[in-house]
Amino acid sequence: MAERDLVVVGASAGGVEALRAFVAGLPADLPAAVLVVLHVPANGGSALANVLSRSCALPVTPAVQDQELVRGTVTVAVPDRHLLVAGERLVLSRGPRENGHRPAVDPLFRSAAQVSGPRTLAVVLSGTLDDGAAGALAVERHGGVVVVQDPADALYDSMPRAALQATLAARSAPADQLGALVAELVGQPVPEPVDPATTSGTEPDRMRLETAMAAFDEEALGSPDRPGDPAGLTCPDCAGPLFSIPEETLQRYRCRVGHAWTAQSLAAEQTSAVEGALWMALRSLEEKADLARSMGTRAAARGHTLTAGRFVEQADEAHTSALLLRQLLQRASTPQPDGELEAGA
Repeated sequence: MAERDLVVVGASAGGVEALRAFVAGLPADLPAAVLVVLHVPANGGSALANVLSRSCALPVTPAVQDQELVRGTVTVAVPDRHLLVAGERLVLSRGPRENGHRPAVDPLFRSAAQVSGPRTLAVVLSGTLDDGAAGALAVERHGGVVVVQDPADALYDSMPRAALQATLAARSAPADQLGALVAELVGQPVPEPVDPATTSGTEPDRMRLETAMAAFDEEALGSPDRPGDPAGLTCPDCAGPLFSIPEETLQRYRCRVGHAWTAQSLAAEQTSAVEGALWMALRSLEEKADLARSMGTRAAARGHTLTAGRFVEQADEAHTSALLLRQLLQRASTPQPDGELEAGA
């Protein structure tokens, strides 16, 4: 029998506090490797490893390409690289963003589920939207265990709630109790993982393809086969066609070049794109109104009364339209409860 010896952790907004509380509860003799993804900006460095090392009895280091998985260590994803598991080593990839992030939680969880199956324990902490939910479902489907920060304990409860809704048997606890729970669960005997090369069918094939895409595998990205069916939607990252990937508990999308979205993340990104388009339209209308007023003033100065009147009418129309757009933008900027969308959005 194998042992549960791989812990994969995902967090976003409010995640630093949750991660510090979580790692503080991990014992110094933990018989598992711990891999952490926190959503961070692509540019610049990350001090997360140093921050966590102050609270953790285990050594905490940034991830390095081809690094071996070592029990009793905590490894943190670096900015602008997906952190993936390949055999007993780590892969750092600039593969397509998932849910708008790189590093993202889902690719780590998915790769761990594919490689380690029931040896995997996934942890979802504080964060907005639902990155990690699809990955947690993949871990559970492949025999692994999922534990989630109690949403009532999280600064941002959307990611934990999404993971609980996507899975069937996830356990939850406050962040400062998750370390002890993980210590209790790791080291337990589990069935040997199934060799992915021996499996067949849509689920294993699709997960292998998606993991290969995240790893920037040229053959996978160039394959004519896309996971899912055409959705009639476009990718916010590249404007390419999206393919719908239905799951039992959530809806996902992936585009031709590999960008991946959950329905919730896609809706949030579309809302942001709409707002950007409205701001550009507002700018154009205000510039049109200013130009029309200027031309009307010049026409009036030359005694062209009718022409000046038409320019004034154009300026007034543009100004009225700009006021409507300002009202739409003001309404769109009204904060919504974390992870929730207005009806019909």
